[in-house]
Amino acid sequence: MDLPFIPLDQLQGYLLCLARVIALIAAIPAFAGIQMTAQIKIGLAVMTSLLLFPAMLPYTPKASLSLTEFGLLIVNEVLLGAIIGLISQMVFAAVSFGGTVIGYQMGFAAANIFDPQTTQQLSLISQFVNILALLAFLSLDIHQYYFRAIIESYRLFPPGLLDFSGNAVAELMRLASRMFVLGVQFSAPVLVLLLLTNLVLGLLARVFPQLNVFILSFPLNIGIAFLVMGLTLAATFSVLRREFDTMIENILQLMHLLH
Repeated sequence: MDLPFIPLDQLQGYLLCLARVIALIAAIPAFAGIQMTAQIKIGLAVMTSLLLFPAMLPYTPKASLSLTEFGLLIVNEVLLGAIIGLISQMVFAAVSFGGTVIGYQMGFAAANIFDPQTTQQLSLISQFVNILALLAFLSLDIHQYYFRAIIESYRLFPPGLLDFSGNAVAELMRLASRMFVLGVQFSAPVLVLLLLTNLVLGLLARVFPQLNVFILSFPLNIGIAFLVMGLTLAATFSVLRREFDTMIENILQLMHLLH
C-alpha cells in the first residue's frame, strides 16, 4: 500500500538510504561520542538523507521488497556502517595506544581521567593526544568527506547482502595490524629520548651513588617527554593528515571488496 504521494518503492529506497546514512554518521569520530545526543544524530541523518536521496535513487531497488528482504537489507546497511565505524576509529585507537605508552613511560601510569567519547578511563596523555587528533580531524575537514563517501558508497556498493568470501576479512586484519604500527610510530620519538635519559641517569647513579636518581627521574622524564611532543607536533600532524586521507580510501576499498 502506498502512502499519499509517496510510492512504496521510493519509501523503501529512502528508508534504506536513511539506514546507511545513520550508520555512517554514527561512524564519524567527531559524532561518535555520547556528547552528541541521539536526537541530533537522527535529525542530521534525516536531513542528509532528504538531500542525498535524489542522487542515490538510481542505485536503490526499483521493485517493492517483501518485509523479509527489506529487513535483511536494513541489517546489512547497519552492519556496513558498523564496519566503517571500526575503520574510522582505528586511527584514534592507534593515537590512544601511543599516548598510553608515552604516559606510562613518563610516570603517569596512575593519572587517568574520564573520556566522554568512549565513557572509559584513559590515561592523561592518551586523552591529550586524542583531543589533538580530533582537532586535526576537524581542521582538515575530513568529516565532510564522509558525506561524499555516502554517495560514492552507493556507486560501489548498492544495497545488497555483504559478501565476506573475498578479501574483505584480510583487509580488515591488515588495517588492524596497521593500527599497532601507527601507535608505535606516534610514541617512538618520546620513547627513544626517555630510554636515552634513563640510560644517562643509570650511568650517573653508578658514578655518583649519593645522587637520588629515582626522585630526579620524575620531573626530568616529564619535561623531556613534553618537550619532544612539542617539537614533533608538526610531524605528528603530517602523519595524522596522511592517515586520515588514507582512511577514506580504505573505507571505499573495503566496500568494493564486500560487494
